[in-house]
Amino acid sequence: MEYLLSKAYQTPALLAKIMGPNPLKLEEELMKDSLIEQGSVVCDLGSGQGLTSVFLAKEYGLMVYAADLWSDPEENRRFFETMGLTDKQIIPVKADAENLPFEKNFFDAVVSTDSYNYFGRNERYLDEKLLPFVKEGGYIYIAVPGMKKDCHDDLPPELLLSWTPEQMDYMHDVDYWTRMVSAAENAYVIEVSEMESNEEVWADWLKQENPYAVNDRKSMEAGGGCYLNFIKIVLQKKSR
Repeated sequence: MEYLLSKAYQTPALLAKIMGPNPLKLEEELMKDSLIEQGSVVCDLGSGQGLTSVFLAKEYGLMVYAADLWSDPEENRRFFETMGLTDKQIIPVKADAENLPFEKNFFDAVVSTDSYNYFGRNERYLDEKLLPFVKEGGYIYIAVPGMKKDCHDDLPPELLLSWTPEQMDYMHDVDYWTRMVSAAENAYVIEVSEMESNEEVWADWLKQENPYAVNDRKSMEAGGGCYLNFIKIVLQKKSR
């Protein structure tokens, strides 16, 4: 697809803040034809250094809580200010995805780009840890790195040039994620599908001099990308 909205963010300074395959392009594809209404209160779950949160606030008119366990909220707040955003548009929060510090039924929606696979690989996670904070009828939009076909019993040597088997366990295929989210009792599964974004978002990441990007080049330059994809998941919380 053509990434029209994220073009304005493809500057060296902003790309230096990415922590994996280009999250803005991933999020633009994830949010295409989104059912989340402008003005909704949204949790950007696993927001990292806040790029995806800025994108949600500026391009979609959402009120965003940038929730991340590992980033510094004050540093993110300063970044948001440089991007022309106020606390009425975006709020940084230090938050553990397993123990979210919000009121129940607080969010109209949750968006999670390239992070859900770290904490959501548990059939009870949605019902017990995330859905309680989403209003009835609210939406969850997720983009996760995945595999075209699970191959953990016989991992290709190309993938092991950059990642250990334990690290590869964060990546699974569409069938795996369909089973995982379908186990939720309190959500409808609207979509689980392979995304177009893969080669382009990886290419943006591999150009960075981040040591993690440099390490990832070994597998990707050996052809490991042919086994990988990104997966879109869209859910809606059930009403009683």
